[in-house]
Amino acid sequence: MNTYGIEKYDIVKPKNVYRNLSPAVLTEMALKTEDCRLMDKGALLVNTGAYTGRSPNDKFTVYESSSCNDINWGKENKKLTEEQFASVYKKITKYLSGKDVYVFDGFAGADEKYRLNIRVINEYASQNLFMHDMLIRPTKDELAKFSEDFTIICAPGLKLDAAKEGINSEAAILVNFGKKMVLIAGSKYSGEMKKSVFSVMNYVLPKKGVLGMHCSANMALDGSGDTALFFGLSGTGKTTLSADPNRGLIGDDEHGWSDDGIFNIEGGCYAKCIDLTEEKEPDIYRAIRHGAVVENVVVDTETGAPDYSDNSLTENTRVAYPVHFIDNAVIPGVGGHPKTVIFLTADANGVLPPVAKLTKEQAMYYFVSGYTSKVAGTERGITDPVSTFSTCFGSPFLPLKSSIYAEMLGEKIEKFGSDVYLINTGWSGGQYGVGKRMSLKATRAIVTAALNGELAKAKYEKDAYFGLDIPKTCPDVDSEILNPINTWADKKEYDRLANRLIAAFEENFKKYDHMPAEIVNAGPKSKK
Repeated sequence: MNTYGIEKYDIVKPKNVYRNLSPAVLTEMALKTEDCRLMDKGALLVNTGAYTGRSPNDKFTVYESSSCNDINWGKENKKLTEEQFASVYKKITKYLSGKDVYVFDGFAGADEKYRLNIRVINEYASQNLFMHDMLIRPTKDELAKFSEDFTIICAPGLKLDAAKEGINSEAAILVNFGKKMVLIAGSKYSGEMKKSVFSVMNYVLPKKGVLGMHCSANMALDGSGDTALFFGLSGTGKTTLSADPNRGLIGDDEHGWSDDGIFNIEGGCYAKCIDLTEEKEPDIYRAIRHGAVVENVVVDTETGAPDYSDNSLTENTRVAYPVHFIDNAVIPGVGGHPKTVIFLTADANGVLPPVAKLTKEQAMYYFVSGYTSKVAGTERGITDPVSTFSTCFGSPFLPLKSSIYAEMLGEKIEKFGSDVYLINTGWSGGQYGVGKRMSLKATRAIVTAALNGELAKAKYEKDAYFGLDIPKTCPDVDSEILNPINTWADKKEYDRLANRLIAAFEENFKKYDHMPAEIVNAGPKSKK
C-alpha cells in the first residue's frame, strides 16, 4: 500500500490512505462510511453535529521560538505550550492509526509566487471533499512533485479531555507555526480548516510584502484588469454586491494584495444558504450540485429537496463548491491592482452616510475598526442598535498586530492610486424600527458610480459629525439622502445616536495602543 509519506506524521499502520481522490469517488466513499446523504441535485449533505460554526474559544496558537515575538497575543491568539501541542498531536495520530485516512494536497494562493502548498489529512471523506473544493487543485504534474509547506490534520471523532490537555472543551484548533502544522479535533465543522489556512496565510504573506484580506473581489470583463475589493461583515451585503453579472468573480472571501495585483487565496467558495433562493442568489443556488458539500441544511427525507428557510439545525447553513461552478469566475483567480476599494457597513443607527470617500488615513482607521451594527434586541429592554467591530474585517484570523495590516493597506492604496469608499447599506431617516433600510437599487447605483469613476469626479461636502467627505450628487440616487441628517425628522435624535456611535468608535479604538497617531486621529471625535 502506498502511504504517501503518511507515516512521517506518526500515523502508524493506517488501514488505507487515499490521496487526491475525485469528487465523485469522495462523495461515494462518504455515503458509504458516514451519516450523510445526497440532495436532489447531487450535492453531498452532511450534518456537523454539535459544532455548526467556528469555535473561537477552542483555537490556540503555540508559543514557540520562531513566532512568539510576532504574534499579537490575546483573546484572538491564545497561548498554548509546545508540550500541550505534543500531547494532542500524539493523541490525534494514535487515534487515526488503523483508520482509513484521506489526504488532499492543494494550494493556497492563485499567484504561484506567493502560494503555500497545503496538505490536509482527514478522518472523513466528506471533509476531504470540502478541502478539495476550497483549495486550488493541482494538475497531475504539479501533484507528482508536490511537497507540503503546511499540514492540517483533522480528526473530528476524537473528543479531548479538556482538563487534562489544559484547553477549553473537547474540541481544539491548534496552530503551530514552528512545526508548520494545524491540528483540529472534536469539531466536524469544516470551516475550521478553511479559516486555519487563512490564519496561516495572514502570518506568512505580510512577511513577503503581501496584504492578506478578508474580502471579495471582482474584475471588469473588458480586458482592462479593473479590479474592485469589497470588505464587510455578515449582513452588510458583501456577497450580493460583489456578485455582478457584468464583472468576473475573482473570489468571494479571501485575497492577497501583492505588488503584482490581487489574487484569490482559495479555489472555492463557502457560501451561506439560509433563506437562499434562485432569484436572490442565482449563482450560489445553481452551484449546489454534484461535487458540492452542504452543511446542516434540512431536506425532504424522500426527495432530497432542500428547505433553505429552515434554521432548525443552525442559522449558519453553508455550501462549499469549487469557484469554477460560478459561470463568470476568473480562473486563475488573479487581477490587477484595485481601482476601487469598498468598505460595507450596515449601520442600524441610521447616522452614517450612504457613501463617503475616504482619505488614506480614514481608510486605515475604518479598515482597523471593521464596523457594522446589529439590530437591537428587546428581551432586556434594549432599544438602540448594538455596534459591532471586527479588526480589519477579520479579527479571528489575524496572527499579527493590526497596525501591520493597516499600514500595509495604506501603503498599497497610496502606491497604486486606489479610491476607497465607505458605503452604508443600513438605515436612513431613523434608526432600525424608525427609518428605512437603504434600498438595494440605490446601493447598487452607488457601487456602480464608484466602479465606473463617477464618484471620483463628484463634488464633496464635509459631514459635520464624522468628518467624512459626502458626494453632493450621485447618478441615479436622490441627492437628498446622501447627507443622512437631511432624511431625519427628529434632528435631536440624530444628534444623540451619531454621538453615541462616535463614542463607540472611540472606545473600540482604545485597545489599539500600538496604532500610529495619524490613524487614530483620522477617526470621528466626540464633541467636547
